[in-house]
Amino acid sequence: MATITAIKQQKRNPQRVNLYLDGEFAFPLAKIVAAWLKVGQELSPEKIEALQGDDAVEKAFQRALNFISYRPRSTAEVRRNLHKHKVPEDVSQQIIDRLKRDGLLDDADFARRWVADRNELHPRGVYLLRMELRQKGIADAIIEQSLTGLDEEELARRAAEKKARQLAALEWQEFRKKCSAFLARKGFGYEIAADACRAVWQEVNELQNSN
Repeated sequence: MATITAIKQQKRNPQRVNLYLDGEFAFPLAKIVAAWLKVGQELSPEKIEALQGDDAVEKAFQRALNFISYRPRSTAEVRRNLHKHKVPEDVSQQIIDRLKRDGLLDDADFARRWVADRNELHPRGVYLLRMELRQKGIADAIIEQSLTGLDEEELARRAAEKKARQLAALEWQEFRKKCSAFLARKGFGYEIAADACRAVWQEVNELQNSN
């Protein structure tokens, strides 16, 4: 058995403490893991091992929190990030389950926000959105749910309107060619792209004629 002789908060990281056993520094712990410890308490080798295991889980959890703090992440992205930092799979699953319980990880919400943000800033077709979400590790059922109700014709038109600012000086054939190629790269099908380009071309010409 080892006796706790001191528990000192780290100066650089107030969320962690240094644990001293029998008068000597033993190992650091997350403050939340060490919350129940007190000076004079005796620790068995098994308890010490359990404390260090709990601390490893807490460190990995804090890493996951930091990872999702910059932008929403999918479950697969969090899992890949933990794997990159050599977090064991069983620990990764504990962390993912905890994030889901806390409402911090939700693939359905992630997919909805991804589609909404993409189409607000850079409209694209269902085909490309589906590919992007699959790359994020989102399940097909969730992907299809997030894409329900999208108006591809309206999205294609909005995308074409943005591109038309660069193509306004071109003749119809060249405009159509470049506009259609642009929309194809954005994941729109041939007919939807063709209709959008034609509609935007007419708008551009009507505006120019009115001036």
